[in-house]
Amino acid sequence: MDDDVSLPASVTEVVRGDTHYFIIGTAHVSQRSVDEVRQVIAQVKPDVVAVELCKGRHDALTKNSAFRELDVFKVVREGKTLYLLAHLALSSYQRKIGASLGVKPGAELLAAVNAANDNGIPVELIDRDINVTLKRTWRNLGLWKRSTLLTSLFVGWDSGKGEPVDEKAIESLKEPKALSEMLSELGKAVPEIKAPLIDERDTYLASKLTDSPGRRIVAVVGAAHVPGMLPQIGQVIDRAPLDKIPPPSLFWTALKWLVPLLFVAALIYGWKWSDNTSFSEMMLAWILPTSIGAAGLTLLAGGSILSVLTALVVAPIAAIHPLLGTGMVVGIVEAWRRKPSVADCERLPEDIQSLRGFWRNPVTRILLIAVASGLGTAAGFWVGVGWVASLL
Repeated sequence: MDDDVSLPASVTEVVRGDTHYFIIGTAHVSQRSVDEVRQVIAQVKPDVVAVELCKGRHDALTKNSAFRELDVFKVVREGKTLYLLAHLALSSYQRKIGASLGVKPGAELLAAVNAANDNGIPVELIDRDINVTLKRTWRNLGLWKRSTLLTSLFVGWDSGKGEPVDEKAIESLKEPKALSEMLSELGKAVPEIKAPLIDERDTYLASKLTDSPGRRIVAVVGAAHVPGMLPQIGQVIDRAPLDKIPPPSLFWTALKWLVPLLFVAALIYGWKWSDNTSFSEMMLAWILPTSIGAAGLTLLAGGSILSVLTALVVAPIAAIHPLLGTGMVVGIVEAWRRKPSVADCERLPEDIQSLRGFWRNPVTRILLIAVASGLGTAAGFWVGVGWVASLL
């Protein structure tokens, strides 16, 4: 490296023992960050280039395979429709900003990988698996927070409100003061998101960076991670707890079984001991609102007649069976009918940038229909609970 040539302001130099780290704080949709990454690698000539990527994100960037192998049947079957919708909505928001600036999200990370490969420099992937991060974030959120997050993302898509995002605004977010204020506000507003999405990854990135071989290491990470990483570089950190998916809350697990059991008990009580209510009236109060709710929202979401009929039949059973979801069954039926192709999956990055594309792509339409049928079942079930209670 030529000592007479200064490094960009985005670079933080850290020395731990005989290892010299050059940490580049970037914005993931910034052309300046792309240029700075190439410049620093050329100047420093490091032994290793460490990047804020896991294997999945690395493959998605370098092989353009982010959604190509998406198995929508598996997603629906495993009850991950809401989780995937949130992931797609977040991806679309970042891509929309990138499109307005003419830079693909993660372009600076790809530039780092390509520059390292061109110069025969080993690449270290130091980020936690993206699926673990998203699952830990999702698990941290309650039902209300999940709904609020999804609603804000979808509503904000084509609203056209707010200040336009330009290169100057993106670069300003890399400034320490702006970053500190932004992270502070995020921590106050949604601490459930900040902890797994930022704080845990700060620790993970610092630990993996510490384990990277070589004496001169260039690390390319989002600027928001730099302040949290710096004090942890060189420390011995156990990453195993950060790689675990926490189990569902015992309270919600118990509640998922308790509510249907109490409802069934109320049905049996009304049938056996109520003098004013017949068995058929009790069944009608349970089945009618649940079926109509599920079938109605399935239809509104654009479900086929077969999916609507499926929702109509399955919803009353799913409402009192904790292991069976209307969304799962309806989603599988809709996926079988639409049969998303590889081309549909490959088109997702473009389609999810607009509500119209989200609606027209078979993959996202299936997810919307699955979620809608589940919401309809839940709404209808609680109407049914009130109806049954009025008959007792």
